[in-house]
Amino acid sequence: MQTSSQLLMVRPANFGFNPETAGNNFYQKVDERSAEDIRELARKEFDGMVAMLRDQGVNVLVIDDSAVPKKTDSVFPNNWFSTHPDGKVILYPMFSPNRRLERRKDIIEQLMQRGFKVNEIIDLSFFEESHQFLEGTGSMVLDHQAKVIYACYSDRTHPLPLEYVAKILGYQVVGFEAVQEVQGKVSPIYHTNVMMHVGTNLAVVCLDSIAKAFDRRLVQESLTRSGKKVIPITPKQKFNFAGNMLEVGNDGGEKFTVMSQTALDSLNVGQIQQIEKYTTIISPSIPTIEKLGGGSVRCMMAEIFLAKNQ
Repeated sequence: MQTSSQLLMVRPANFGFNPETAGNNFYQKVDERSAEDIRELARKEFDGMVAMLRDQGVNVLVIDDSAVPKKTDSVFPNNWFSTHPDGKVILYPMFSPNRRLERRKDIIEQLMQRGFKVNEIIDLSFFEESHQFLEGTGSMVLDHQAKVIYACYSDRTHPLPLEYVAKILGYQVVGFEAVQEVQGKVSPIYHTNVMMHVGTNLAVVCLDSIAKAFDRRLVQESLTRSGKKVIPITPKQKFNFAGNMLEVGNDGGEKFTVMSQTALDSLNVGQIQQIEKYTTIISPSIPTIEKLGGGSVRCMMAEIFLAKNQ
């Protein structure tokens, strides 16, 4: 299954600008509003997104962030854990020391208490000791059907933990370099899910950001070979989070592509029609979370692929 109808989302307690991550996340912007105003706006945006998903029958388990220790980025749980149909839960090595506080065993325990079957917890945080990182499904875009991991290398996505996860899951890696120009300077894109999305039938990808022609062709051919309709986006659309999408389902078998209102507004009519050919679009408005957090809707949703106990 490429999509899950069960999502886990963490309602933020102390959302705000994180200077530790801003060094290589050029999507983050400083905001002059008060910390309390920012926290309240982020919670409203979060609640609005949850309501939109639930209105379409998507199951969303909301976990409240713990107020202590303070975690500015807890709203992005997909970076620290992933779940898999065989009962594996993988915990990931995080680039920013203050983001490592987001790894909460009690969240995994809550899943188990709700009847989800966890057979094995694989903790890869030991890679942090050697300064090697892999930030979950931010660093990796997974094609579960074709068993392929797409990953652009960066300070947050290192080859060794990537190959380690591929071996655990039995997936192949399609690795490449993806770059963007910010204020005249070319830098690596910090997370793969900023520049590409893979759904059941389609893939949205900023091919122009892939530095080498060979890699560009490799990614395009891999996606086409696995039966995906490739929808290219421009670097400008990528900066508007148009690569940061996730396909989700509901219990009725309907499929939805979740993208922010910012992302939807950046797409042209043809791109929207191609996406709507396969899925219904859900587009929550989360400008505060995007501006200060430097991430969008995909980062806010951790898919739960675990089976339920009978």
